[in-house]
Amino acid sequence: MNGSTKNLAKEIRSEALKMVARANASHIGGALSMADLLAVLYSGVLNIRPQDPFWNSRDRFILSKGHSCTSLYATLALKGFFSLEELESYGKDGSQLMSHISHHLPGVEFSTGSLGHGLPFGCGKALAAKRSGKNWRTFVMLSDGELDEGSNWEAILFAPQHKLDNLVAIVDYNKIQSLGSVADVMELDPLADKFRAFRWGVKEIDGHNHNAIHEALSTLPFEPGKPSCLIAHTIKGKGVDFMENNLQWHYSSPKPDQLAEALRQLETEDN
Repeated sequence: MNGSTKNLAKEIRSEALKMVARANASHIGGALSMADLLAVLYSGVLNIRPQDPFWNSRDRFILSKGHSCTSLYATLALKGFFSLEELESYGKDGSQLMSHISHHLPGVEFSTGSLGHGLPFGCGKALAAKRSGKNWRTFVMLSDGELDEGSNWEAILFAPQHKLDNLVAIVDYNKIQSLGSVADVMELDPLADKFRAFRWGVKEIDGHNHNAIHEALSTLPFEPGKPSCLIAHTIKGKGVDFMENNLQWHYSSPKPDQLAEALRQLETEDN
């Protein structure tokens, strides 16, 4: 699986880069940081049917960091939820591929963009599954900067109170948010200890290590009767050397020569 998921992550990054460049859009840094997580999630972790996206028993995946939507759009297209050609419309007038994730597309459960909404919504979905006796799970991808939002901490309190062991929060912990480093804007550490204090089961991993991602997400819930939090330590702009750990690429769009170099680096990267 490792080789196939790494190839998928490369394709996700390449398609995300091309979308952002074509639309002169932004948020490529955070899209690249979560590509490995998406590649593993959509290669056997999530119980889904791309040809039947509204299958009642599917796992629900919610991208709370909706500004990084290009990687999820690319993932869904590459996994067959809709055509790859659809990606070319990203950011254009009338397109269903809006610059923040839109539920009008198959495979997208919830429109997000205003941060701090995904986890509260995910709690509701998980509670609904519990109360209706369903076995499907809810996964929510959060950004680290998004954890500045108080609505998340209300949800983090709510989930263990209702024993939502069918809920998984994944934190894309790339340490950079829109206007600076997370540590400078609003320090989160010790993040794992905070979630544990709120009665979550917690694991920390290298969010670019596919074996570690798969192993962690194959052992859910992390603790019986508790919601699970996977803290994935990642690199903003992962895969493109001039974008990595560079605040500029939260909002900048690659110029043609930068896009060509970025795609070249991804193409020649070792698996």
